[in-house]
Amino acid sequence: MPGSASHSATKTSAGRFFEDFQLGDQIVHATPRTVTSGDVSLYTAIYGPRFAVQSSDAFAKAIGYPAAPIDDLLVFHIVFGKTVPDISINAVANLGYADGRFLKPVFPGDTLSTTSDVIGLKQTSAGDTGIVYVRSVGRNQHGDIVLSYVRWVLVRKRQPGTPAHAEQVPELPKAVLPAELGEGCPAIELTAYDDAIAGSAFRWGDYAAGERIDHIDGMTVEEAEHQIATRLYQNTAKVHFDGHGARETRFGKRLIYGGHVISLARALSFNGLGNAFHIAAINGGRHVAPLFAGDTVFAWSEILEVAALPGREDVGALRLRLVATKNRPCGDYPFRSGDQYAADVILDLDYWALLPR
Repeated sequence: MPGSASHSATKTSAGRFFEDFQLGDQIVHATPRTVTSGDVSLYTAIYGPRFAVQSSDAFAKAIGYPAAPIDDLLVFHIVFGKTVPDISINAVANLGYADGRFLKPVFPGDTLSTTSDVIGLKQTSAGDTGIVYVRSVGRNQHGDIVLSYVRWVLVRKRQPGTPAHAEQVPELPKAVLPAELGEGCPAIELTAYDDAIAGSAFRWGDYAAGERIDHIDGMTVEEAEHQIATRLYQNTAKVHFDGHGARETRFGKRLIYGGHVISLARALSFNGLGNAFHIAAINGGRHVAPLFAGDTVFAWSEILEVAALPGREDVGALRLRLVATKNRPCGDYPFRSGDQYAADVILDLDYWALLPR
């Protein structure tokens, strides 16, 4: 019918470009997502995490949880995935994270929804992209905040050279303070915490600042695997799926979602940090270099700080630097010299984890 094509065109969206964002924008993201045990099984199949608290209802209930909670990073990815169609569908790259706080455990059957506030904008010198800073908040079906974090992303302009409506780079804390940790972890019954079942004899007091741990094992990423994982989070970013369009990019192929790297490295960290069962906060993070299908991920961690939590005798916190590499085992702890990262480093993540005392 005449006119039907134009009517159809108005019903679709190419997403926001840099010039579409304004400071103070408040964005409600579609669609709420009920997390199921099926999501947990698929996440486990893709990454292989083995932390006992998230793996066993019996273990979790014995130490004080009502059931095994959803893996913190699965929560992060679902909350993050909601933001992609509105924030980063036209992104070149996700650049970093800060001030991430896991504030309440999530269980199968909980429904998560996300909102974001635009807190910063900055144009790049090339003039064809700009950096958008957002604070995204994930809530459960009761309206309780389960996760809050800031990220910044490099977004294409619809018309190169178009100026920003306003520019502002937000001031962000370098790290979440230890006194602000622990809301996402109930009181733990230490007498019921079985080290043998958990898979590690090393508790909070067995680690020291400056210690480095090579997690030894590697995981090779498959093309279908990383796309299934990204679809699990309903993350629609074109760079992860559109192989046809990717041929025109500087890499000539699809990029692997940066969160996929985080989850792989976190799963690998069990070998050496098996009792670090809860991610309490993300202080900062940077995707240093891209990862592609066929690459193998290795990881190592450094203990940056050992902190007691005020008023809590059951758990303590480790501030950890998690470094991931591609196609390079980490026995020599590759990182950086000055501001220059080693050639094969792909992830630099600074986070707080809780361990039993």
